Amino acid sequence: MSTETQQSLEALGLVGLRQIYWNLSTPRLVEEAIRRGEGVLASNGGLVAYTGPRTGRSPKDRFIVRNAASADRVDWGAINQPIEPAVYAALRERALRYLAGRDVFVLDARAGADPQSTLPLRVVSEYAWHNLFARQLFIRLSAEELATHVPEWTVLAIPGFKTDPARDGVRSDAAIIIDFQRREVLICGTEYAGESKKSIFSVLNFILPQRGILPMHCSANQGADGDVALFFGLSGTGKTSLSSDPQRRLIGDDEHGWNDNGVFNFEGGCYAKCIHLSPEKEPQIYNAIRFGAVIENVVIDPETRQPDYDDDSITENTRVAYPLEHIENAVPAKRGGHAGVLFFLTADAFGVLPPIARLTPEQAMYHFMSGYTAKLAGTEVGVTDPQATFEACFGAPFLPLSPVVYARMLRDKLTAHNARVYLLNTGWSGGPFGVGRRINIAYTRAMIHAALRGELERAPTYVDPLFGLQVPTAIAGVPPTLLRPRETWSDQDAYERMARMLAERFIENFARKFGAVAPELAQYGPRLSRPDA
Repeated sequence: MSTETQQSLEALGLVGLRQIYWNLSTPRLVEEAIRRGEGVLASNGGLVAYTGPRTGRSPKDRFIVRNAASADRVDWGAINQPIEPAVYAALRERALRYLAGRDVFVLDARAGADPQSTLPLRVVSEYAWHNLFARQLFIRLSAEELATHVPEWTVLAIPGFKTDPARDGVRSDAAIIIDFQRREVLICGTEYAGESKKSIFSVLNFILPQRGILPMHCSANQGADGDVALFFGLSGTGKTSLSSDPQRRLIGDDEHGWNDNGVFNFEGGCYAKCIHLSPEKEPQIYNAIRFGAVIENVVIDPETRQPDYDDDSITENTRVAYPLEHIENAVPAKRGGHAGVLFFLTADAFGVLPPIARLTPEQAMYHFMSGYTAKLAGTEVGVTDPQATFEACFGAPFLPLSPVVYARMLRDKLTAHNARVYLLNTGWSGGPFGVGRRINIAYTRAMIHAALRGELERAPTYVDPLFGLQVPTAIAGVPPTLLRPRETWSDQDAYERMARMLAERFIENFARKFGAVAPELAQYGPRLSRPDA
């Protein structure tokens, strides 16, 4: 390790470290993780690690330092909680003192596949397997790039340091803190590796709009002719499955930017859920899990080391991280041209939304800001009926700015590139969850392909009188009845009641969150004054 290297860490306040492992290769990180008892090898070659009690993100433990860089720009509230500079400085000093006498693993990488819109990073990890995770999820640097790399942001991942609410000004024994002035992220008390990638996504959601670049929580793929499609959706809506299309090439599965050059992936890898994963249902993800992949919280056989993807005894949020190169039909450059078609995915468990509908740019803004899907009965204790869930821009926990900022940027992109937007319901038809059936994925793919071919622009439509959506009346390969949700219900009066209930939820959510900042968009949502059908 060079003196310059040592000094670069000392400048951060990292002093007295026992040993620094700098930019280790994947095999060496795997070896270190196993040697230190951080994980074991699965039969498929992936490294299996466990995250302890926190098996997912801790959004209530996320803070932003309120200082000159953030005070007037951040949309403060329950999502973006402030922490004062002096409080953060004291907490940070204690966390760095904790690392004295310990080993750390350092990774130099970047976020953003477009060279003109990239963010140089440095990740300092207490655990070898966390550094391997970062190596697979961020974009790796060539030897030439490493030689001239100057990080603009630093991630300090220190899971062994537990915070004290009474002492540290936080709410639990874990904290994820973003400081836009220091340009760093401090992660304490949680072993869930996904916090590092989502923290940098939050950083990009803050800085890129200032450069006229739209950050997006979506997957992206590309057709044979170079046409780009985007898939927005919350967990469980099919974003990863539908973008992993054997007829198209994957640009990325989770985080992207849209600049003057086109769409580009923020990441160098994928972070997929693997509960109930099988080679039949999701062959691309299943086959991507091999040496170099990081498998989180999956139960494995103690003798054979065979993963059991159906076992949710640790958590249903089992995950796997792997480099994009593990996907056979991935786009190596991780970027493409301007998006021509966007899909807003919703798993409507109430069974009332049409399976696909065409949106005007104003309707697209409304539904983008609404970010609707539904929780299913039985997925949480006490949930006996489907529950409407609204998450602005399909990524509210990662948005430091007001959702209106991103929605207006999206509108401008749609207008500039004449992009088409569709609301795609991957949920239920014929009744709510427990009564109706989930829409067959083969029908959903047929609708997507028809939209991508431009056929739905020419197809005859009807306007849903309650939701105001333009719905095609016929799509090749799709039963015509499916396109008219009311007709799929045996009790059409029950459909009317359920549809009005969901419409009321839309209206209440939009009025509460955006009535003061974007009242003009309310008219593009549901209309309760509809005449009787």
